[in-house]
Amino acid sequence: MTTTARATVQHEDERVRVTRWDFEPQESTGRHVHEYNYVVVPVTDGQTGVITPDGTVTSSELRAGQSYARPAGGEHEVVNTGTAPLAFVEIELK
Repeated sequence: MTTTARATVQHEDERVRVTRWDFEPQESTGRHVHEYNYVVVPVTDGQTGVITPDGTVTSSELRAGQSYARPAGGEHEVVNTGTAPLAFVEIELK
């Protein structure tokens, strides 16, 4: 799937990049690899499907303000599988 979600870089410097992602239902980040460790801060509640290169889909419930962190190197695509718009802020640690 190609990127259909809207990515807005809010801040970037030599140490960090902060990007807000906004998704309508069924919109996607497109397949990508995380170059840096990162933290995700959900802005809205919602449901996602995370699709790995082998086609495995992991469903997740996001709750506004309940952050999580992941290491660099992960490859996946994130799809808004809910019925409402979804937004989160991704903070990449360079």
